[in-house]
Amino acid sequence: MTQTTTNSTAPFRYDIVGSFLRPQGLKEARAKFAQDKISRDELTQIEDKYITDLIHKEKEVGLKAVTDGEFRRSWWHLDFLWGLKGVAKYDYQKSYKFHGAKTRTDNAELAGKVEYNPNHPFFKAFEFTKSVAGPEAIAMQTIPSPTMLFRDNRSDNWPEFYDQRQDYLDDLATAYHRTIQYFYDLGCRYLQIDDTTWAFLISKLNETKDQPEEHAQYTQLAEDAVYVINKLLVGLPDDLTVTTHICRGNFKSTFLFSGGYQPVAKYLAKLNYDGFFLEYDSDRSGDFSPLATIWNNRENVRIVLGLVTSKSGQLEDRANVIQRINEAAQHVPLNNLCLSPQCGFASTEEGNVLTEEQQWNKLKFIKGIADEVWAK
Repeated sequence: MTQTTTNSTAPFRYDIVGSFLRPQGLKEARAKFAQDKISRDELTQIEDKYITDLIHKEKEVGLKAVTDGEFRRSWWHLDFLWGLKGVAKYDYQKSYKFHGAKTRTDNAELAGKVEYNPNHPFFKAFEFTKSVAGPEAIAMQTIPSPTMLFRDNRSDNWPEFYDQRQDYLDDLATAYHRTIQYFYDLGCRYLQIDDTTWAFLISKLNETKDQPEEHAQYTQLAEDAVYVINKLLVGLPDDLTVTTHICRGNFKSTFLFSGGYQPVAKYLAKLNYDGFFLEYDSDRSGDFSPLATIWNNRENVRIVLGLVTSKSGQLEDRANVIQRINEAAQHVPLNNLCLSPQCGFASTEEGNVLTEEQQWNKLKFIKGIADEVWAK
């Protein structure tokens, strides 16, 4: 199975979802900051040190795109949402329903009309990441999807601030568009939007298929998601690659959602992303047949197969991973496929249940397979 065509633009043949295990020293520093034992400036200096070390390791393992590991965040999504105007932090009073683990009870909610924040803290964080990445690697920025505001009571109160839901959706898309444009102005050329909403919808559309009224609520949510995402993408620069990672939940090596992609494939096919990172590390993800639906509608799109789990340190069987890439290539041309971990290694600061050494071994494993499958 020799493939001579290389991939010099994002997403790359071997790529990452974005988050990395937090070193113990960083965890301790964040705990001290929470206890008012060190200042924000002191914490930032410590974060800078660990992020610099991380990016050097990412380069050493051969990654073409690097991230800051989300080391400045507690949550993969909430820290970003809290930085938008019109979004506030509050105590959800209950944890998210992961299988086998309980999260903290932080959440976000609408506190006004959603607006772009020119002083969003992620901008300064990206500037640092880009400066450390240098010319040898692309600094990739990861942010949560705007659809993350649709769920978990985060915007049920939209009528308090908007006469029409359409106005809320438009404001949300505009805030994201302006945010992404400013990342671009700062030098970002590769941005990933992480999204658990589609996995949530897989579960709900399956559960309600014999309940027409409730099913219609979830199909409307899917249509709203397509509208907002495509609207925020309109007019972004042509040399900016925007991908999405469809996540099924990732907390202390546990998960939230199961089911194949078929119920949402027709919606994914409408999304004007440049690439899709899709989790395929277990039977929970179903087969590869829905890939054809995406490909048939978006023939230039790249699909990044998350065949290597980030939830365990044990390496997969190499031959089996290559076989599964071959199976996926029956639905999408091999030249449009890539390989990555199924998710990040630490979607929250707690991290998954594996060691840092195992984390790096996973990435070396992925690169080795990609070099073999897409031979140079």
